[in-house]
Amino acid sequence: MKAFQLIALLQEHDLYQSNSLKSDDVSFESLAYDSRNVSENGLFICKGKNFSVDYLKQAIANGATSYLAETDYSDVVSVPGIIVSDVRKAMSLAAQLFFGFPQNELFLIGYTGTKGKTTSTYFTHNILEHAHPGEVAMFSTIDRIVGQGAKNQFKAHLTTAESFDLFKEMREAVDNGAKYLVMEVASQAYLLDRVYGLQFDVGIFLDITPDHIGINEHPDFANYLFCKQQLLLNSRNVVINADTDHFDEVLAASQVSTAPDHIFTYGMNSDSASVSITDNQASLTASTFKLVVNSDNPTLASLAQTYNVSVPGDFNQGNASAAILATAIAGASAEDMQYGLANTKVPGRMQFTRTKNHGTIYVDYAHDWGSMNALLGFLSTQFPDQRVIAVLGSTGDKGEDRREGFARALNDFADVAYLTADDPGHEDPIKIAEEIDSHIDHSKVATTIVPKREDAIRQAITGASNTDLVVLAGKGEDKYQKVNGVDTPYPSDPVVAANVLESLADEA
Repeated sequence: MKAFQLIALLQEHDLYQSNSLKSDDVSFESLAYDSRNVSENGLFICKGKNFSVDYLKQAIANGATSYLAETDYSDVVSVPGIIVSDVRKAMSLAAQLFFGFPQNELFLIGYTGTKGKTTSTYFTHNILEHAHPGEVAMFSTIDRIVGQGAKNQFKAHLTTAESFDLFKEMREAVDNGAKYLVMEVASQAYLLDRVYGLQFDVGIFLDITPDHIGINEHPDFANYLFCKQQLLLNSRNVVINADTDHFDEVLAASQVSTAPDHIFTYGMNSDSASVSITDNQASLTASTFKLVVNSDNPTLASLAQTYNVSVPGDFNQGNASAAILATAIAGASAEDMQYGLANTKVPGRMQFTRTKNHGTIYVDYAHDWGSMNALLGFLSTQFPDQRVIAVLGSTGDKGEDRREGFARALNDFADVAYLTADDPGHEDPIKIAEEIDSHIDHSKVATTIVPKREDAIRQAITGASNTDLVVLAGKGEDKYQKVNGVDTPYPSDPVVAANVLESLADEA
C-alpha cells in the first residue's frame, strides 16, 4: 500500500489533515491497530479511547515505520505520521485499501435487528450454500466462515468485527473462492465506524426493541435506532419487517437512498407487505408457513410456496421470510430456499433435549427482553398447562435496561426463575441478579438467586418434573464467561445440562 494512495482516499472522504512523511511514495508492507501484531515496514493505527503513546513506541520497536492518528506524536517519537480527523473512519478506509477492496468481489448481505440476526444469517448462508456450494462466507455472532475446512471456520469475538479484521477476513474469503458474504451488522458497527464506507447489496432490518443503551453503548434509544437505520442508507436493496416497531421511521429512512422497486417488506398476514406469512404452524421442534406474494415485482414471483423451518419458534418464520427475500434478490431459487430452511441448525439457538424424567430442556442465546419475550411466549403458548422454568442472568457493563426487561418476560410467561451469572464483566453477578429480582412479581414467579451458573442449571433440571420446560437462556454454546475483562473458561450450557442429566440416576 502506497502512502499517496491512502492520502488520496482520506482526502476523498475529507478525513486527511497532514503528514510528516519524507515522501508520499513510501510503501507500507503491513497494517495493524494492535502494537503486538506490527511487523516490518508497517503502518500502525493509533486508536481507542484509552490509547497510550506507549503502544506506539511498542509498535515502532516491532517494525512500524509510520503511524495513522488523530494526534501528532512527533514530539515523542521519531517516525513520521499521517494525521486525520477521525481515526476509526480512517482505519476502515486504510484496511479496504490494504486488502484490495475485497467487498467489490462479493455480493454482500447484511442483517441488523435487536433479535434474529444470527438465525437469519444462518438461514441465508445455508440457502446460498445450496445454490452455490463453497462460494458463501458468513460472519455471525457465533461463527465466522471464510472458506471450506476447519481452518477457515472459527468462533467470533464480536458481532461485527473491527474494520481491519472485517476486511482482512473478507480478503481471506475471496481468496478462498467466496462470491457471497452474509453478515450480522450490529448497531455498534455504525456507532464505532466498523463498516464505514461499506455498501451492501442487500440490507435487512429485522426488528428493534430498547436494548444496548448504557454508558458503554448507545446514549439513548434514538441513537440506537439511528445507528441501525444506517444499514438501510448504505444498501442497494432493502428488506424490512413490516411488523417491527417504528416501521414508518425505518421505511422512511430506507426511502432516502433506495428506489421503491428495491424496497421489499414481509409481515404476518399483511396484505400491504411485499410478501405475507400465512397458514403458519409451529411446534416445539419445527414450523411451517406459506408465503403469499402481494407484489408484481418479478423477483418475487416464484416465492409463493410452502416452507418448512427446522429451527423451532413461530418468531423464526419472520427470520426465514427475511432470508427468502434476501436470497431471492441474490438469485437463489425457491428450491434452494426450501432446502436451506429445512436443513439449518443454529448452534445455541432453540436447541432442545427431551429427558426421561425432567422435562424438555431448551438452550437459547436469548439475551434481552425482545428475544426472551418471544422465546418464553412461544413455549407457554405451545404448552399453556406446563411449568416454564428459566435460568438466566444479565450481562455486566452494558445493556442495563435488559434487567427490567427480563423480569417483564418472566412475569408474563415463567413460573420459576433461577437468576445467575451471564458474562458479569466488572459487575457483581449477585447485584445484577438482585436488580432483575427487584422487578419480578413474586406472586407469579418463584425466584432463586444462585451465584454459580452450573449450580443454577443443576437446580433447575433436578427440580423439574417430566412435564416441565426448562429454559437455559443467554449463554448458548459459549465456552466462556466474561469476568473482570477476562474470558473465563465455562463448559457451555448444553454441556453443563448434559453433565447434570448424566449424573442423575433416574435419567440412566
